[in-house]
Amino acid sequence: MIFGTAGLTAMLCVMALEDAKVKEGGRVIVTGAAGGVGSVSVKLLAQRGYHVTALTGRREQHDFLRSLGARDFVDRSEYQEAGKPLQSERWDGAVDTVGGTVLANVLASTAYGGAVAACGPAGGMDLPTTVAPFILRGVSLVGVDSVNCPGSRRIVAWERLARDLAAQDLATLATEVSLEEVMALGEQILNGQVRGRTIVKVADQTS
Repeated sequence: MIFGTAGLTAMLCVMALEDAKVKEGGRVIVTGAAGGVGSVSVKLLAQRGYHVTALTGRREQHDFLRSLGARDFVDRSEYQEAGKPLQSERWDGAVDTVGGTVLANVLASTAYGGAVAACGPAGGMDLPTTVAPFILRGVSLVGVDSVNCPGSRRIVAWERLARDLAAQDLATLATEVSLEEVMALGEQILNGQVRGRTIVKVADQTS
């Protein structure tokens, strides 16, 4: 259950970047990196040898993200304001869980021939960008969907998750809470205080 929908989505994003031929060892940024999809994406991309930069507004999560394989960090505030249609080429690829202005800035700073896998609208459904990254740099924006994804692709993603993430990786990614703690957990989620994946233990198991 640690994988959940977020884990599946993260693997589908990684597969999308591979399909787009994002070069091995390339510079990849993950937005919303301390969240469910973001944290698993950081781990998977780092394992594949990518130079992973984590975008997050929570400096207190840097050690956690570094333990997953993040090598550099970008503060969320740098990407929250509207920027130029084309910016310095910083990323060969990206996993975006935020959308909105953050995604627009990621696209504007993606290198020629790069690709962005977008899977979440946490920062808004709008996309205030231009065609410049697409027609002047050949950047690809790939939408990733875990709801209507074909069964054959789901199977590949689940098989890779089972193969690529070991038990110790799962322990690093997840926190367990009891059912009684769920209401307090909800407040923490709304306040941006939760990282990685959270497992709710519904009841004690008895033999």
